[in-house]
Amino acid sequence: MRRLLGRSGIEVSGLGMGCWAIGGPYGNSSTEQFGWGEVDDAESTRALHRAFDLGVTFYDTASSYGAGHSEKVLGAAFRDRRDRIVIASKWGFTFDEETRASEGADGSAGYLRSCLEGSLRRLGTDYVDLYQLHIGDLPLDQALDLVGTLEELVEAGSLRAYGWSTDDPARAEAFAAQAPHSTAIQHDMSVLRDNPAMIAVCEAAGQASINRGPLAMGLLSGKYHDRRQVAADDVRRMDYAWMTYFRDGAGSPEWLAAIDGIRDVLTSGGRTLAQGALAWLWARSGATVPIPGFRSVAQVEENAGALAHGPLGAEEFGQVEKLLAATRRAD
Repeated sequence: MRRLLGRSGIEVSGLGMGCWAIGGPYGNSSTEQFGWGEVDDAESTRALHRAFDLGVTFYDTASSYGAGHSEKVLGAAFRDRRDRIVIASKWGFTFDEETRASEGADGSAGYLRSCLEGSLRRLGTDYVDLYQLHIGDLPLDQALDLVGTLEELVEAGSLRAYGWSTDDPARAEAFAAQAPHSTAIQHDMSVLRDNPAMIAVCEAAGQASINRGPLAMGLLSGKYHDRRQVAADDVRRMDYAWMTYFRDGAGSPEWLAAIDGIRDVLTSGGRTLAQGALAWLWARSGATVPIPGFRSVAQVEENAGALAHGPLGAEEFGQVEKLLAATRRAD
């Protein structure tokens, strides 16, 4: 199953791999973590290789994931097959690569250039296929001021295309309209949280809809129904306003109940719950490219297994929409 990455013409697998979790710990203190806890780099590498073997060609990371560690692991894993994969990364958040401490946001053109230099070094490559602005709420005028620099980097061959990771459809629409090589908008979206306004922007403006959190930060894996809690250094334990799927380190009861309501439909046809959630995204729009995270070979195998099933059928999709109508109105 293949999809085009927006108007760039770059072809990718319909499923990407989100490389946030494999970056490991990253934050300022025990009360402010942005990583998913400790990881095993050897297992991460095995998982990346397994994803490639299963047909996944699109890998999304960020300069700040693990303070550059995610890019290092990804680059090392695919150094001998760089021309056969599509790498997306992001810039905008500053960090100390040695201490893995986050140091705030920087939306300047100078940081765009220096951050890209760091990404290229860590990835072991001379170009990034898709470079995304990571500061979702950067004022639009500041984002547009970066377009000239981004176009210069495309012309120089350091970038093939660029985009914005934002949940604001108005920002996404205006940026795509004025940025010639903008080809993707990365945004939060899952079967639990549709985003019709952003989908409309992506479809109209020729932007790929890269779906961040397609499994609701792991909730749609089904393994959190037993009230298990994530580790203390896991971002899902943090009390951030946007952390709605988890509460005090455990799955939020209202979202778990919503999942139970659609489980039978999503798991029809031999799919697992996670595979059904990914299938919903593909059925939602031809622009979508979900990027579920992973930390193990087993997770990669389950998620990549969704490719064989393809999108939900029209009848199944309609059933899900009917069952979630009330939940979506309340969200």
